[in-house]
Formats: sequence, C-alpha cells, structure tokens
Amino acid sequence: MTKTLAQISTDLASGRATSAELTEAALAAIDAPAGEGARTFRRVYRDGARATAAASDQSRQHGIAGGPLSGITISIKDLFDVAGEITLAGSKVRDRSAPAIADAPIVSRLRAAGAVIVGRTNMTEFAFSGLGINPHYDTPRNPWDRATGRIPGGSSCGAAVSVTDGMAAAAIGTDTGGSVRIPSALCGLTGFKPTARRVPTAGAFPLSTTLDSIGPLAHSVACCALIDQVMSAAAIRRVVARPLSTLTLAVPQTIVLDDMDAVVAATFQDALSRLSAAGARIVEIPFDVIADIPKANAKGGFAPPEAFAALRSLLAEDETRFDPRVAARIKRGAEMTAADYLDLLDGRQAIRDKADAVSRDFDALLLPTVPMVAPPIADLVATDAAYHAANQLMLRNCSFGNFLDRCATTLPIHQSGSAPVGLMVMGETMGDAKALEVAAGIEVALAS
Repeated sequence: MTKTLAQISTDLASGRATSAELTEAALAAIDAPAGEGARTFRRVYRDGARATAAASDQSRQHGIAGGPLSGITISIKDLFDVAGEITLAGSKVRDRSAPAIADAPIVSRLRAAGAVIVGRTNMTEFAFSGLGINPHYDTPRNPWDRATGRIPGGSSCGAAVSVTDGMAAAAIGTDTGGSVRIPSALCGLTGFKPTARRVPTAGAFPLSTTLDSIGPLAHSVACCALIDQVMSAAAIRRVVARPLSTLTLAVPQTIVLDDMDAVVAATFQDALSRLSAAGARIVEIPFDVIADIPKANAKGGFAPPEAFAALRSLLAEDETRFDPRVAARIKRGAEMTAADYLDLLDGRQAIRDKADAVSRDFDALLLPTVPMVAPPIADLVATDAAYHAANQLMLRNCSFGNFLDRCATTLPIHQSGSAPVGLMVMGETMGDAKALEVAAGIEVALAS
C-alpha cells in the first residue's frame, strides 16, 4: 500500500513509524536483488540518508518540530548539483568535469525542510528524450507489465520508478517538454510541472534555459503541492480541493486527441464522463492556436540550440561517448541562425497571448498526458525510426504546456492493474495555486 506524504508525516508524529525504519525500507528496496534499484539509481546516499533519518527521529523524540518533509525519503534526478560530486546528467562524457561547488538551491531547500535524500536517479542522457531510455546505464522497467519490459517514460525515468517501487516516498525531476509528467503518467503517479520561473533552476544541468522547469513525482496532488511549496520557498499551506460543481473545464480538440491508442481514448473519455456526472461543466473547444506551435518550432524549437550551446565543446571533444540518438538531436541546434531564434522568441509570445485569451475563461484545460500506453523498450531500441516516432508522440501534448509557459498536473485515471493512463490538468501561467486546487478536486471526484 502506498502512502501520501501527509500519511507518512502522521505516522512519524504518532510514533507508528520512525524515519530510520522508513529509510531502511527504501534502501532495502533499492538493494533488492530482483528489483530495479541498479537501473533506477546512479548513486545511493546510504550513510547520509541514515544520518539524516537518525537526526530527524532524535529531534522528534525531544519535541522539536522538524520541517515539512522531516524524515521523509526523497530521490533527486541525476542533473542536480550536489556539493563535491560531478553532475553527470545521465551521461558518461561529463565524467571528467569539475565537481559541483555547492548544492543546487532546490537540493538545499529539500535538506532544510528535513528531507532524507536517498540518492540520485537515472535519466535520459542530458534529459533529451521523453522515453527514458539510457544506453549507458540501462533503463528502469515500468512497474506495469514488468515481464515485457516497458519504458518508464522520460527523461525522469529513475525518478518515477523510485516512487512506484518504494525506494522513495517522492521524487524530484525536471520538465522541459514533459519529463515529469510523462513518466508520472506512464507509471501511474501524480506529477506536477510548475510555471518555470517559480522554482530556481540554478544548479540543474540545463537542456533548455527557456523551457526547463523542476517538479515533483508522488502519490497525490497534495504531495506534489507540498514539495512544490518547499522548492519554490512558498508558504506551506494545505491545498483545498475545489468542488467539481464550481468548475468549467475545457477539452481542446486540436492535435491533442489525435493518434490516441484505444486504451488511452477509452480511459480518457471515461474520466470526462465521470467528471461531468460529478458536476463539472465540460466544454469542447477548438483551441486551434495549438496548431501554431509546431509551425513555430519547425526549425527545431528552443531545446536543440540551447542544448548545443551548453554541450558543443563536449560534442567536439568526443561525440562517440554520447548516446547517438541524443547527439543527433543536440547537433540540430547548430543549424539554427540567430534570426531563426529571435523569430521563435517573438512567435512564442504571440502564440501565448492568443492562447491566454481563449483559456482564461476556463478553470483548466483537460487533455491526455500522453496519447499511448508505455511501449516495450525492445521495440524502441530496435530502430531509429521507432525511437523517434514514439518520442515525438510522447512529448507532443506535454510540450505544448512548456511552450505556453503553463503549469500542469498529471493524474492517474486508469483502473488498478491495467495500463497506466494520465489525465493532464493544465492551468494558467503563474496560476499554480489555483491549478493544484482544481487538480485536487478532480482527484477527489475520480477516486469516488
């Protein structure tokens, strides 16, 4: 049985559990011989986690109130700086880079909140794919249909599996085109992508300085909201679910419903029907401004030139140590001219203005997080064509939110034991607090 962060905190406060016990259970899951720990973690902080857990328990025994995450196990993606360590970002080519001088701000904030950081999780090299495949360190298997070996989604692949398999109570990932929401959706978790500027990205190895954002993967909206408040240095407050009867929710009809597989289509429609029956007003809207986004990105979008700027020296030094599929995407950035990039900046703002004018009349947009269930790893590794086709489809819906600079939550909407499917609840730019309240209301309605 999975527990929310609130339930874990209650157990710790009541003495039904200790942080030391929870930490040992997480480490045991990581070390389980038949488990996914070796694929999921790039580094495990056994000694540090045990020391933090012991300090948390001791403080609690003396009546000292800890931080909002006191004693709770958290994993962090392998692109966040930790003082004294090389930030590999899922690569091998950075293994001769200088160690980080200081923790990334979000790591410092997690520590200050009392989190027990159990380790750094595996990821797609340089976060440049929505599939979660890593040829250097292997790929964690999706908890659904593990015998087949399906992708967990990416790029925060290890983050998702660390939570589904009890190696951490929650995880921190990054989201440039869906890298928190995609693995959350494919693995049956809740994930939150904030408005990018709300959480500092300093000390996180960049993919796209324009689009990068940092968010949590966990078991509920409230869990994600709490971690988001910690990472954004916001006031800690309980998220109050908005009643469905007060909500008007829009379902875009342009592009985002295309190419859905039968499972996602049926599960998404069932969720809409249940929300409508619970009192929400569901409105289908064209939202055809979305069709302008692929046109604006026709020369590659923001990620390739911004990633190329960060990685061109490493590519020139030894491209053979890159994942070739990632290298190919990065090198596309060399083709964009300064004029192309400026046109993209201007085009993005114009599209955002048009989108904002349409969606401001609704409490949120609803769309499938990804249009397909997790495919087998072997099928995508087999050919470049299969890899790139699946990657494009995986990223499509989520990346619209990054381009529009929106916040968004993905909620699991599948039946237990069946293929995980995610419902994306997209809010407005800097409307994160309201968006989480809306997502919490939807979560309550779909659980009943």
